[in-house]
Amino acid sequence: MRTDRIVARLQQEPERPSDRVIPRMSRTRKVLFGSAVGFYAAIVLAVLVSDRLVRLDWQVMLFRPYKQWPVLHPYLDYFVVLGQRGPTAVLVAAWLGWRSWRQRTLRPLLALGVSLLLLNTTVGAVKYGLGRLGPHYATTVGSAEMFAGGDIFPSGHTANAVVTWGILAYLATTPNARRVLSLVAAAFALGVGGTTVYLGTHWVSDVLLGWTAGLLILLALPWFEPFIATAERWILDHRDRFKERRTAPAAPLPHPAYAQPAAASRNTGQPAGGTAAREAAAGGAAPPGGTAAGRSDLGTSGGAGAAGNRTDPRPPHYPPRPHTARSERSPVSPTGSRRPPHSDRTSRSVPLGSTAHRGHTGG
Repeated sequence: MRTDRIVARLQQEPERPSDRVIPRMSRTRKVLFGSAVGFYAAIVLAVLVSDRLVRLDWQVMLFRPYKQWPVLHPYLDYFVVLGQRGPTAVLVAAWLGWRSWRQRTLRPLLALGVSLLLLNTTVGAVKYGLGRLGPHYATTVGSAEMFAGGDIFPSGHTANAVVTWGILAYLATTPNARRVLSLVAAAFALGVGGTTVYLGTHWVSDVLLGWTAGLLILLALPWFEPFIATAERWILDHRDRFKERRTAPAAPLPHPAYAQPAAASRNTGQPAGGTAAREAAAGGAAPPGGTAAGRSDLGTSGGAGAAGNRTDPRPPHYPPRPHTARSERSPVSPTGSRRPPHSDRTSRSVPLGSTAHRGHTGG
């Protein structure tokens, strides 16, 4: 299967809007949030003060469901993984990352990050604050096992199942998709909570509080939508600036500023150095200071001693050297020339009409 063609086709698709339906904190949602908060507080008070819910916890624990239906134990051991934070977060993040790439937005991933952050802080604080022991570590029958150094109240598996699978329904872009994903998230959340009670790792009250804690996080997410939008803009702006810095052409190196030469052009054959230097060259005598000025201008135009004061951008002019004929440039070794002397040869520099040249050719 050619995946490169699929990716190329997806890249050519138009961008899909990601904010078709952004949940807002409506009046109905506020009422549900307030009811969930009241139910959360009632469960905590029932465990701390009343003995009815604690009695139900002990009755289910002593019933030992995992011994009543042992056939389900191997399957439910795998099913409860759907409530563990690590595996579920990886699966949901992969799916939301794909959606973010298709929709060209970071909102799905940022919403997942905010929900997991709220889950860890709120559920973790209550867990370690109440310190309840689990059924397998209970010490006194009928006791609530509170403030004993435990960390199972509320149930983290249950709350995590509600949040990680419920975020898919929260981010759905169509009503039909939201209904379907809500049913799937509810099935996973109820199944994971019941599995923890079956395995004997949580009390019934732990699961009830876990369901309520996860529902509170999903109901409160619309309050964090402005923060998610601001974070998305900040990240995208920094990404665009980074791309601009990488694709920007390199700035050219600054060229040294050369001053215009004050001397006349070399093509005119006039000496440089101003009026005093020209008068000194024409009259043969230099006025006071004229010789120094002339030397300074000559050194500036091509002298080796004034290279540091050079302002002319053109290369220095050197006088022509006498050209030597090839016959006169014989190779020389440490012991002398390798070419044997020939008395009957004449140099090529002899004029063609001379007597030596006629005698040589006629001989």
